[in-house]
Amino acid sequence: MIYKVLYQKDKVVNPRRETTQTLYIDADSAVAARSLVEENTPYNIEYVQELSGKFLEFEQKEPDFKLTEF
Repeated sequence: MIYKVLYQKDKVVNPRRETTQTLYIDADSAVAARSLVEENTPYNIEYVQELSGKFLEFEQKEPDFKLTEF
């Protein structure tokens, strides 16, 4: 399953929508996706969203779509 992870690069600074970044990850569940990102990055995770069907197709058309591997 593909998950879209919205995050802030810094845990110290208050999150702002303007600085939110995205990565895409292949994991078994949303919990597993969150764990992978937490274990391998210093990011402040805001939201983990499962992508499937039309939502996945839409995201795959974006030029920045790339699966992150740890």
